[in-house]
Amino acid sequence: MTVTAPRLKHEVKDLALAPLGRQRIDWAGREMPVLKQIRDRFEQEKPFAGLRLVACAHVTTETAHLAIALKAGGADAVLIASNPLSTQDDVAACLVSDYGIPVFAIKGEDAQTYSRHVQIALDHRPNIIIDDGSDVVATLVQERQHQIADLIGTTEETTTGIVRLRAMLNDGVLTFPAMNVNDADTKHFFDNRYGTGQSTLDGIIRATNILLAGKTIVVAGYGWCGKGTALRARGLGANVIVTEIDPIKAIEAVMDGFRVLPMSEAAPQGDIFITVTGNKHVVRGEHFDAMKDGAIVCNSGHFDIELDLKYLASQAKEIKVVRPFTEQYVLQNGKSVIVLGEGRLVNLAAAEGHPSAVMDMSFANQALACEYLVKNQGKLSPGLYSIPKEVDQEIAQLKLQALGIAIDTLTVAQIEYINSWQSGT
Repeated sequence: MTVTAPRLKHEVKDLALAPLGRQRIDWAGREMPVLKQIRDRFEQEKPFAGLRLVACAHVTTETAHLAIALKAGGADAVLIASNPLSTQDDVAACLVSDYGIPVFAIKGEDAQTYSRHVQIALDHRPNIIIDDGSDVVATLVQERQHQIADLIGTTEETTTGIVRLRAMLNDGVLTFPAMNVNDADTKHFFDNRYGTGQSTLDGIIRATNILLAGKTIVVAGYGWCGKGTALRARGLGANVIVTEIDPIKAIEAVMDGFRVLPMSEAAPQGDIFITVTGNKHVVRGEHFDAMKDGAIVCNSGHFDIELDLKYLASQAKEIKVVRPFTEQYVLQNGKSVIVLGEGRLVNLAAAEGHPSAVMDMSFANQALACEYLVKNQGKLSPGLYSIPKEVDQEIAQLKLQALGIAIDTLTVAQIEYINSWQSGT
């Protein structure tokens, strides 16, 4: 007789951490009024009743409010970590203990555990997937084709994940609707720019306690995350160099007042390097070799492969932890390179991620994107969909109301004017 092992109900570090997690979740909620309004409506309308939902996300105080809102809407939800170092263990414990949400996330979990949690999530046979980086969706497509019939759709809020979804679409394997939350105006204009900008430097400062004023900081990538990071670094007194592959973004960086150089020229000049590109090996062997002794390297893109850490390790005669989330690679040539947060998202590995005020809008987008998929089930062809403009506008309006800010509205004459081609000057 074969005995099947019972399925795990959760896997977190320590349920005794739940009271601290509850305290921190409540604190974050003070600055998340938009998601609270959505949660209150969901509680009344139950848009996800009878549906199974999987969320692969950074398990933080802000994500907790999204998970709570989805459960309030009737979802049978499971939450797993999207990054091994981003989990806040007290938050994970609270979601299990106080809210009954199955969570599979432990800060520092190894790659095998992470992969196992992805499989556990897919064992839930989700109707909706919320993904950060598209690992769950990619695993579904590659390994569990038979479950795609269960899927209403997926939502994705990272640049890296959208790149992967577009590649799936081009290869003809994206056979279900996917909501591009990342490109919503109320997401990338604020989360990517102000959230990443502040939290990245917060992570660097917490990990190193160094003074940024007077340092040369190299920001790789001038998308919205790079813009926010460069702006905040300059605000703290750093001399900022931007590296880019896109000529338009490079010109924009120049006109924003930053020096623009190839990484090969920036490498010998930088004191701190921050990658925010979503690509692979942006800082690689020849760049590490050219860096000055004691250069600090970190990543705020989704995956650690932005840094070629395998090369760096191959050149190191010693790797030692010099502070929490701070490793010194002592090279054969006598120089050293400092890597923060194991090359993973430094803002979550060494700090607490984005402030809750900005995640309020991002997670409002996630919640409403899930609702949109349910409302339009059977009407959407396979493909990648933008957040509807009216949803984006609604989130912005709710945020303004919560902040006590009023704006103008068009007069009848103004509406007539902008809709007429016959009116002149």
